[in-house]
Amino acid sequence: MTKRVTNTVPKAQDASAEGAPGLSPGQRAYEARRAAKAGMSLDKWLAHKAREEAMAAKAEMAHVTKAGKPAKAAKQGFFARLLERAQRPLGS
Repeated sequence: MTKRVTNTVPKAQDASAEGAPGLSPGQRAYEARRAAKAGMSLDKWLAHKAREEAMAAKAEMAHVTKAGKPAKAAKQGFFARLLERAQRPLGS
């Protein structure tokens, strides 16, 4: 029996050859429209988008303490605590 090979190029290499690694054709078209609207090339747009995502992740990590737990939120005000308590069931 002979083995039939239909595609010799893996999908990851195939997508990178077109300039947008890991994107389906529909996603690539959508990002191309957004890039055109922003006045950028697709490659420049994807790099810009990756930088923004990295900055957002870094900002999110700033809210995490060394123990890996989120930093404590500020104490609620009097009325916020009162409203929260009023919404709890009577047994609590």
